[in-house]
Amino acid sequence: MNPHRTSGRAAAADRLARADRSRTFPPLPVRTGARGLFAESWWGSAWLDALETTALDSARLARGRTYARDGHVDTINITPGRIVATVRGSRPRPYSADIRLRTLSDQEWDGLLEAIAEEPDHLTALLAKKLPRALADAGTRLLPGPGDLVPRCSCPDHGRPCKHAAALCFQVARLLDADPFVLLLMRGRGERELLDELSRRNAALTAREARARPAAATPPPPSGRGPEAREATPTAASGPAAEVASGESAAPGTSTGHGVLARVALADRPRPPLPPPLPAPPQPGRPPALPDGDGLPFDPAALEFLAADAAARAHVCVSAAGSPGPGAGRPAVHSPFPSLPPWEDAIRLTATAHPTAGLTSTTRALYRDLAAATGRTTTDVARSVAAWRQGGPEGLALLDTTWNPPAGDFDRARSALLAADLPSLRPRHNHLTDPGRGIQLRFGRDHRWYPYESEPGTEDWWPTGPADPDPVGALTALLAR
Repeated sequence: MNPHRTSGRAAAADRLARADRSRTFPPLPVRTGARGLFAESWWGSAWLDALETTALDSARLARGRTYARDGHVDTINITPGRIVATVRGSRPRPYSADIRLRTLSDQEWDGLLEAIAEEPDHLTALLAKKLPRALADAGTRLLPGPGDLVPRCSCPDHGRPCKHAAALCFQVARLLDADPFVLLLMRGRGERELLDELSRRNAALTAREARARPAAATPPPPSGRGPEAREATPTAASGPAAEVASGESAAPGTSTGHGVLARVALADRPRPPLPPPLPAPPQPGRPPALPDGDGLPFDPAALEFLAADAAARAHVCVSAAGSPGPGAGRPAVHSPFPSLPPWEDAIRLTATAHPTAGLTSTTRALYRDLAAATGRTTTDVARSVAAWRQGGPEGLALLDTTWNPPAGDFDRARSALLAADLPSLRPRHNHLTDPGRGIQLRFGRDHRWYPYESEPGTEDWWPTGPADPDPVGALTALLAR
């Protein structure tokens, strides 16, 4: 046997085992409706009982319940013995909360798996996402008791638990309601790992029972040694099994006395088409805010910034691809994000990751960092961001460059403005300007008009408002500001 192939299979199995022992759950939806019991299953309620019986402050529990109900808990990651999530509080940066729980020993797992294998109803209930009381109350204790849950949090509150850790516990109760295998993962084993081990134990148990069962009585052979006896033997073994034994093939789809032939089960056959892909959401999602941390090799704000941009780009690509028509393949789609020079891409990132027009402390700091990294001024960055928001790459190009449009739409625009009784604008290159009023329209190569304004008598032009294919509409909106 090739040792490299064996080591490759072992490495792949190890990767699958590690993946099986880690589950990540997206933020749960806001809980609406009655404000009664938070958990719906008896095992979810037992989980919360373990939390509430050791809590030192009921007020913190109440605030944690409110945090959980209002959706303050972000993505939850569960691994053996540990539950981790970020919880948004009153500060801009969320806190990192985690819950520790003792994992079961190998001996405890052996007893638990044996109990499940010996009682098929237990496995049936688990596969139906139910936790049998008899299994939970068996020799191996699955559910936590008083003091078993150890909460931790990065917040300055030293309560046990604080409201952030309590909120995480309440949300975990909802996960347990939906899938008791989450509890088994907390105790040390993943779902696939458990099902594989239960399959092996069930096979071994069936084999032991078959050996213990007395041998079935076989019919006595026909009496006599004459030709009649020899002729009776194949007659008794007639049917599909006899055909297979004698080399005859059964009809396709025909089952023998012992099951379906392997060549029939594995034969190529038409399969139903795949279901259509889900529609793209109307807006891209926002990544969760990351907590502050010391000694990180990256800036959390920069990582959030890039994650938001990746989500926005993926949303645009999926929306542009659309769904294939019936019986047709998906049409080829060119990338909606052409390659950009570093300066333009930096402006695109800044404009799309923070789409609001107002200046905040966050955007000011971002503009300062970008100006320092590119050798520009903060004003240059702010003006370029406004141009990108106004018209994307074309809006940014019009900010610093002029061009001479051919005769046509640009020439007809002055007549249209005069016919609408709007101010007369002086043409120069692709600009129509009234310096006395501090207003200007710039004609883009995409045949749209980009409004600008400036302090009267100066040349400090700033993009103002969205682009418009109609010069009358663009100037009317500019004068109404």
